Amino acid sequence: MTIMSAVIGRKQEIEELERLYHSDRPEFVAVYGRRRVGKTFLIKQAMKDKFTFQHTGVSPVDQEDEKNRLKTQLESFYYSMLNHGLEGFKQPKTWMEAFFQLTQLLQKLDNGQRMVIFIDELPWMDTPRSRFLSAFENFWNGWCNMHDNVMLIVCGSATSWMLSNLSRNKGGLYGRVTDEIKVSPFTLKECEEYFEHEDIELSRYDIVQSHMVFGGIPYYLSYFRKGYSFEKNTDMILFGNKPRLKDEFNRLFRAIFTNAEDCKKIIRHLATRNYGFTREEIANATGIPLGGGLSDTLTGLTESDFIMRYSPYGKGTGEYYKLIDNFCLFWLKYVEPHQDEATFINDNLTSDIMKGWRGVAFEQVCWQHISQIKHALEIGGVKSSISAWIVRGDDTKTGTQVDMLIIRDDNIVNLCEMKFCGSSYSIDKEEESKMLHRVDMLKGSLKAKQKVHLTLISTFGLTYGKHSGKVQKVITCDDLFSK
Repeated sequence: MTIMSAVIGRKQEIEELERLYHSDRPEFVAVYGRRRVGKTFLIKQAMKDKFTFQHTGVSPVDQEDEKNRLKTQLESFYYSMLNHGLEGFKQPKTWMEAFFQLTQLLQKLDNGQRMVIFIDELPWMDTPRSRFLSAFENFWNGWCNMHDNVMLIVCGSATSWMLSNLSRNKGGLYGRVTDEIKVSPFTLKECEEYFEHEDIELSRYDIVQSHMVFGGIPYYLSYFRKGYSFEKNTDMILFGNKPRLKDEFNRLFRAIFTNAEDCKKIIRHLATRNYGFTREEIANATGIPLGGGLSDTLTGLTESDFIMRYSPYGKGTGEYYKLIDNFCLFWLKYVEPHQDEATFINDNLTSDIMKGWRGVAFEQVCWQHISQIKHALEIGGVKSSISAWIVRGDDTKTGTQVDMLIIRDDNIVNLCEMKFCGSSYSIDKEEESKMLHRVDMLKGSLKAKQKVHLTLISTFGLTYGKHSGKVQKVITCDDLFSK
């Protein structure tokens, strides 16, 4: 398949799909990742002209009447089968009947060559009390698994559903998935390649800003237009009377989660503090009771890459949940309160209104490019862990917060200061004093053999002067664009 030039990045994913296509056994492939990340595009490009049957579940976003969801899904599935040549059957009333009809169609289409069956947004088809999963299990175990030329590809944005019902299934689908492919957002380098492919001229500084807003999500980037600046593109996509992504935040969660409102409560709360909150703090703030409901929702948000769970350095076993979805952070901070202002970004990009967000959003981008940072530090082969560090102050001591520590097995700890600015960063006497205070506090918690390396990650490097001497390593925006 000669389609590499048509897809930005995704080289490993395409090679894996090609390998599975050419295998001599039945393959059951689960593809998952954040909504809008480009899963369907990847599969359609990789398997171009090779589908025997394809179908997409109907989005629940516009289905207000829950009672008719099963009927709607079955009707849509039936029409897909008719489009692929099904004859002699009436519209099915159950999923068991629907998959029986599909097997009849596939048997008619089977010419001995590889048969690729692609079902997109599979979780949408599993409506309440529909018994979809048992019928789907029967379809794979009773028919697909008996045919060496079958390649079943299923795809879904509801990552938690995909993992729980397919990968971790303890029933009829236990151990049946032969491969999983997770599709991740674009890195900065992939964003740059995408814009170059589309002939959109943006500087690396503006590509970083686009990542800070849109999180490297290809669907969002597809709305960028050449000839427009980052500011004008962002205003067009998110602000004004008819923004391209109107109501995207609400649609995003309704399309993935059955408890969308609880999910949004958690996301809204996490957006208020960069380093996040404990489960107990989240429960208290949202009113969602501690227990299975909250745990399942946090797991679902984590597996769908909206939030992350981590243990801050020095906190023992205490776990925090932190918002890591750039788009959600920007939406809650600026789009919701200002969406009617058609030129909000153009009017405010250099103002103090967006200063605090820039700092937080750039830190998020750095967290999302850990491998590039480690490469710049030349520690790709050194085992390390990444964490944040929070020390609360009291009457006897001043607290501090470090948003990234790289704790290495070679006895070095990189204390990373992340600064987003329009020129090289200059450290004055006050800033140097704050940095050295953090270094001294960190030293007090380390072993004697460990050393702290003050590390600056900034857009355009460091202006060297009399207050910059303690910085051991400088990482620039260009370093974050490495592959």
